[in-house]
Amino acid sequence: MNSILYKKILALKSLAFFVIWLILSGKYNLFHMGVGLASSVGLAWLHTGHLDSPPRLLPFVRIVWFLPWVIGRVFRSGLHLSFLILHPALPIAPKLISYKTALRDRAAIVMLGNTITLTPGTVTVEVNSQDLVVHTIDDESAHDLTSLQLENKIMGIFEETKGP
Repeated sequence: MNSILYKKILALKSLAFFVIWLILSGKYNLFHMGVGLASSVGLAWLHTGHLDSPPRLLPFVRIVWFLPWVIGRVFRSGLHLSFLILHPALPIAPKLISYKTALRDRAAIVMLGNTITLTPGTVTVEVNSQDLVVHTIDDESAHDLTSLQLENKIMGIFEETKGP
């Protein structure tokens, strides 16, 4: 990637991160905006990578299609967890699952771990390369992971971004 394209991508990412910072912080004084700008530029610089690496913008577009599915799963899992908590017998069967993912991309593995933790009833306890340790409250809470449904969704986001 040439230097001009790199700088444009870095500037766009910095601006996007800064806008998100402003929206989420809700504080518009000089100190908070300065910290937000510095953090945004630093994060964009870390995320943009080296000059010789291609830009990876396609996953961001595909995430738009992934988010409604995740929100639905979080809602469904929240209802299931509420049922477990309110049930008089408290029918839970917590356990740790050792899970080896087929995902190779580090960003995809991080997304998998974060999505697991975001879903009520499951927590990613450890990530070591492609091996994850996941705590589940019961078998149904682990279904999206054990059925490979979640991994396949994330694989669909990152599949065409692999290099030669």
